[in-house]
Amino acid sequence: MKTVFKNLTFWVLIAIIAGILLGHYAPATAIKMEIVGKTFVNIIKLFIGPIIFLTIVLGISGMGDLKKVGRIGLKSLIYFEVLTTFALAIGIVVAVIIQPGKISKTGLQEQDPSKYTNTSGHAGFNWADFFLSNFTLQILLVAIVVGIVLNFSKHREAAVHTLSKWSKLVFKGLKYVMYLAPLGAFGGMAYTIGKFGLHTLIPLAKLMGTVYLTMFLFVFLILGAILRYYKLSIFKFLKYIEEELLLVLGTSSSESALPTLMQKLEKMGCSKSVVGLVVPTGYSFNLDGTSIYLSMSVIFLAQLYNVHLSLAEMASIIGILMVTSKGAAGVTGSGFIILASTLTAIHKIPVEGLAFLLGVDKFMSEARAITNIIGNGVATIVIAKSEKEFITPAGGEFAKD
Repeated sequence: MKTVFKNLTFWVLIAIIAGILLGHYAPATAIKMEIVGKTFVNIIKLFIGPIIFLTIVLGISGMGDLKKVGRIGLKSLIYFEVLTTFALAIGIVVAVIIQPGKISKTGLQEQDPSKYTNTSGHAGFNWADFFLSNFTLQILLVAIVVGIVLNFSKHREAAVHTLSKWSKLVFKGLKYVMYLAPLGAFGGMAYTIGKFGLHTLIPLAKLMGTVYLTMFLFVFLILGAILRYYKLSIFKFLKYIEEELLLVLGTSSSESALPTLMQKLEKMGCSKSVVGLVVPTGYSFNLDGTSIYLSMSVIFLAQLYNVHLSLAEMASIIGILMVTSKGAAGVTGSGFIILASTLTAIHKIPVEGLAFLLGVDKFMSEARAITNIIGNGVATIVIAKSEKEFITPAGGEFAKD
């Protein structure tokens, strides 16, 4: 029992259950808990920049081979695009088979989608805007440049020694902040249930069930098969990062678990340089859960309005979302702007259909965020394994795989 009570995962789970109960039975009080969840996520975000910077700089300056840095980056981007295509395709296929949109619109709760649809004319993907609005990518670029410069500097050893000290301090600070994780999970879950209510799930239960089923299939069939190829178990990996998954479930934010995910992947055996390059890049380019949700939402709305889509049109939806889904990283509400721009580009499905998705979207954000973090963890392992940059610690829980 002492071990259970000292386990952070146990307290996060208790906090999530308490948040659900408060949200259901005292919604007015639960809505006020939003500040608790947001404050925790904002504190965690303060660590993201320093951790990415220090991990990448130390990784690159310690690697020595700059060609390897470029190869890892290119390999990661190719892997991300292939997996994103799989995610978009599986979302469309499952939605076509199960047909979650074959329901009556009359019983559905509507919300005002104008703040997303009004910007749809200007929502085309723009690389400059994408970079300027993406703090993670900016830190990534600066860190890569500093790491390369350090490789050629005569002060390299002294700089690496100093940065290593700072890295230990930052991770020590993160360790103490993570003790607040149950509060963050409680605040996030209480607000979600209090604000939107469990009753809003009933009319769109078929869509929610389809989304969660698809994410489940993607994680255990696609990502599971990839890990099995490298003689690793998806079940062991999920058990290994269960703390991060529960935290993401409570806060609806995959960013809340980014620092500790990087730390755990290093402990698992992935080299610091691979973790530093792949994880931050993946948070911008490898959004498997978001891709599944976006493609399923388009098909759901087409079915809701009885709009027939040909195979060519479905292929074009995948093509459009391959580019526009990149803009969904790290900006609240960006997924709806992307959906609006995609629907506008297709010219067949009413953009106003977003009004039906708004009420239930918050309950699907957990599935998106969890799938995103699992996908980025698997991507890091794949790149580390393929680059022979994966060394399982003796006696570690993955040693026997």
